[in-house]
Amino acid sequence: MKVRILGCSGGIGGRHLRTTSLLVDDDILIDAGTGVGDLTLAELAQIDHIFITHTHLDHIACLPLMADTIGDMRDKPLTVYAQPASIEILRNHVFNWSVWPDFTEIPSPENPFLRFEAIKLGQPVKFGWRTITPLPANHTVPAVGYQIDSGHASLVFTGDTTACPELWQAINKISNLRYLIIETAFSNHEKKLAVMSKHLCPSMLAEELLNLQCKTELFITHLKPGQIELTMQEVEESVGEFKPRMLQNNHEFEF
Repeated sequence: MKVRILGCSGGIGGRHLRTTSLLVDDDILIDAGTGVGDLTLAELAQIDHIFITHTHLDHIACLPLMADTIGDMRDKPLTVYAQPASIEILRNHVFNWSVWPDFTEIPSPENPFLRFEAIKLGQPVKFGWRTITPLPANHTVPAVGYQIDSGHASLVFTGDTTACPELWQAINKISNLRYLIIETAFSNHEKKLAVMSKHLCPSMLAEELLNLQCKTELFITHLKPGQIELTMQEVEESVGEFKPRMLQNNHEFEF
C-alpha cells in the first residue's frame, strides 16, 4: 500500500499549508481537508471511498466540493465512511440544502452522487487485502483514528485527539505497526487551549507516549501555523527518544 500526505497542517496560510487529508493508493481518502484541492480531476475521479475521522471543517472542507465536482464523472456513488453521529452532523449541517445540496439525493435517491456508510470502532472495512479499522479517539465531537493495514504492515493515524487510554490499548494490539502519525496541535505555552479543545501539546504527547508498548516510526501532524518551529522543538525536547519527525505534504509511506 501507498499513503500520500495531501495535507497535514492545523491551518492555512502560505503556499504549502494544507489541512488534513491522506490519499491511500489511488482510491481511498482519509479525511478531505484542503489538501484534496491539489489533486487533478483525473485523480479525484479515481477516489471511491472517503473515511472521515470527525466533522471539523479542516477535515471535511473539500468533501462537499468533491461530490459536486466529480459526481457526474462516476458510474457509482462516492462512499463516505463515518460514525453514525458524524453522518448525522454531515446530513444536518452540510448536506442540508442550505449550506450545500444533499448529494445523497442528486441526481436521484436511487442513483446518487454520494452515499454514507456507518462504521463502528474496531470493526475492519476490507478492500481485498487492504484493511481500514476505526480506532478510538477523544475529541470535542465524535471522532476516530484509523489503522491502515496492508497485510504486511500498518500505519496508524490518530486524527484529532487528546488523552485517550482506549486508543493506546488498541494500538498496542497491532503486531505489525510500522508508522504512527499523531497530532500535536499546540505548543506548551498554549496547553490550556489544548486541553479545552481536546488536542495535544508536546508535554501531553510525552505523557501519552508512555502508554506505547511497541516500536514505531513517529510522525507529528496538525501543527498550528505560526507555531511550527516552536512546537517541533518542544516535541523533540519532550519525546526525542522516539526520533519524531514532522509530517509534511507529499510525504509518501509504502508498506
